[in-house]
Amino acid sequence: MADRLSARAAIEAATSAFTELHAPERETAAEGPLGWEGYAASRARARERTGEQESVIYGEADVAGRACVVLSFEFGFLGGSLGERTGDRLEAAYRAARERRLPLVSLIATGGSRMQEGMVALTQLQRVARQSTLLRSAGLPQIAVLRDPTTGGGWATLGAGADVVLALPGAQVGFAGSRVRPADADPAAYAAEGQLAAGAVDAVVPVGQLRGVLGRWLGLLSGGTPDGPAPAEVPCALGGAGLPGTGWEAVSQARASSRPRAAAYLDAYFDFRLGVSGDRCGGVDPGMLCGFGERGGRTVAYAAQAGTATRPAGYRTAARLLRLADRLGVPVLTLVDTPGAANDAAAERAGQGAAIADCFAAVAGVGVPVTTLVIGEGGSGGALALASPGRTWVTPSSYFSVIAPELAAAILKRGVGAVRTTADQLGLRPQDLVSLGLARGVTSPTRPLP
Repeated sequence: MADRLSARAAIEAATSAFTELHAPERETAAEGPLGWEGYAASRARARERTGEQESVIYGEADVAGRACVVLSFEFGFLGGSLGERTGDRLEAAYRAARERRLPLVSLIATGGSRMQEGMVALTQLQRVARQSTLLRSAGLPQIAVLRDPTTGGGWATLGAGADVVLALPGAQVGFAGSRVRPADADPAAYAAEGQLAAGAVDAVVPVGQLRGVLGRWLGLLSGGTPDGPAPAEVPCALGGAGLPGTGWEAVSQARASSRPRAAAYLDAYFDFRLGVSGDRCGGVDPGMLCGFGERGGRTVAYAAQAGTATRPAGYRTAARLLRLADRLGVPVLTLVDTPGAANDAAAERAGQGAAIADCFAAVAGVGVPVTTLVIGEGGSGGALALASPGRTWVTPSSYFSVIAPELAAAILKRGVGAVRTTADQLGLRPQDLVSLGLARGVTSPTRPLP
């Protein structure tokens, strides 16, 4: 079990300075809306034990030089549960973020809704959802930090509904709390690390690194320009490959094991970068690298295929990244490199077609500019789903094809010896793509293009 930080200890770990804010407290019946016998005494004991008046405190904070609004749950106050007064404070924190045009950081530790207030407590989740939606519509980012434990409605609203979800090591995270989940449930599924593996958490961050990581995230997510960001620069080509003479030579260069891959391009392009992970639907695709990075003092979002067959979780993660970048006014760079979409039975059961369609829709629907560089294999629709229709470039060691030459030859009932000839007919070389008007140009290894 992770260490259970108090609300103020969590704030101290995450911030450089904190000024508490206070919302007007509503008058409530001593035993609550249900007249729950002993509720007043329970709250009195919680106040005496924790020194807090409610299960949430909030205020304006400085995190590594970045201003934000921070709210923090006190688990020692009735298990960090959400009651009507908690809802008041949460609503006030969101409102303060909107009015001050600041990001919101939620330091969460809660067991869920407060039983002693019944459905009145449960409906506070609707208030939270509404406030989260308003903050999202205002173009302001939300970051959640999952402490131990983060369960119930707090996880299903403030936690899982945030733009970036970080967790402390060993934190208990799940919709079902420890006392209500099945007796034979795998405990790993309810831990921060398990949620990371399942695509519900972006990163697990030790307490000692939390302030620095939060500061970088706040800088990146606040770096957009909603009035019209300039497109991301096209990365320089890496590696020493020249333009291929034949279609098959283009395919061979793109498939070469020595060719630079997405991680090398991202490392060369960004001063630093932070990744988002997972599709929020139970899946992670290691072959799709997504996140935000800083280049020359400005933020650029990225979605990059890493050379493997892209799985449904990869497309859904990329679509999530694209829509977040659009909302924050951040330009996007996509790197295309896949032999194609995964076509195994598991991919089909996981909704491959729908995931690809959603990625196409995300690229087509965002208002921020999307810049694409094909750095290796461009395998059919599985690659095209990540490509910008108007701002695509290619490297000398790349190809883009309606179908792999081997599959085309098989469909046309040609022998194995005809694969190379078929590759020439497909017009898949970088220079062919430029001639066809499908790519703007072939990138140079010496300087980026605007």
